[in-house]
Order: sequence, then structure tokens, then C-alpha cells
Amino acid sequence: MKVISTKIPDVKVIMPDIFKDDRGYFFESFNQKNFNEAIGSKINFVQDNESKSKKGVLRGMHYQKQPFSQGKLIHVNHGEIFDVALDIRKESPTYGEWVSEILSADNKKQLWIPEGFAHGFLALSEEVKVIYKTTQFYSKNHEKTIKYNDKKFNIKWPEMTQYFLSDNDKNAVSLIED
Repeated sequence: MKVISTKIPDVKVIMPDIFKDDRGYFFESFNQKNFNEAIGSKINFVQDNESKSKKGVLRGMHYQKQPFSQGKLIHVNHGEIFDVALDIRKESPTYGEWVSEILSADNKKQLWIPEGFAHGFLALSEEVKVIYKTTQFYSKNHEKTIKYNDKKFNIKWPEMTQYFLSDNDKNAVSLIED
């Protein structure tokens, strides 16, 4: 696999090696040993999640507070998303900065988002299925959501006729209010 650093060095784009022939393709979507070597630390995933969304669904910006902060390894197995990682580590030199990546079933890119980041995505295709691994179990009591359009961070989401948001995302607060 090939690992590409983003403008926030802790967030990585992972490009698996894809083997294609006239029958189709094969790739290893995850290998613990290779992943840990590529990231440079021992990461332990404890949960896999899958979501299905229609075009225009915006999910985010979600994170969990300590001691349930989650690292996430995101990939798409159907459709295409605009995926965003927002650095909310107050001691970080990249605090408040965000990076985005187009993840799709076609490009097979994965995005590694370590603990201390809020995460969100926008479904770009008619239907999207997103699968992601987490380093910590879900904890409703530690779950937080930042406004997807918080002016402090000025995330440049692709324009859509309409964004479809959950009630939780509609009622999210600015990180300053958190």
C-alpha cells in the first residue's frame, strides 16, 4: 500500500495495491501489520461501522471526548463522498485546520483520521455506503457534534441543492460553545 500525508501530517490517505485482470480485481482492504508500519504506531481497532446515505446527506462533524476518543479508518465500498477531518486538538500546531479527500468505490482510497479529530462527510453520488473502523467503542455519553458550517473553521463543502442532516447535526453547536 502507498501512504500519503495530507497538509495535516497525522491524517493519512492510504492507497491499497490493486491487482486487476480481465476477471476483475483484488486488493487487501486492511492488514494490521502493514497499517501499523505505515502509520508508525500500534493502532488497535475495536469496532467496524457501516452507513448508507443518499446524495446530499451530510454527516458531521462528529467526535467523542476522552476517554472514548476515536481514531477512524474510512473507506467507501459503493458511491463517492467528500470526506473531512477537522483537527480539534487544542495543543496541536494545526488546531482548527481541516483536510478533505474524495473517497469512492472506484478510487479505493482510505482516510486515516487519528484521535483528536472531528469527522464528517457529504454523499456525492446517488447512493453511498461508507465503512469505517474505530479505535474505541461508541459511547453516547461522550459523543459530540460540531456545526458542519461553523464559521470558525470555514469548511468548504461542495455545493448541493440541499443538504440532508440528522436532527443531531442540525442542532450541533460551535466548538466554542462546547
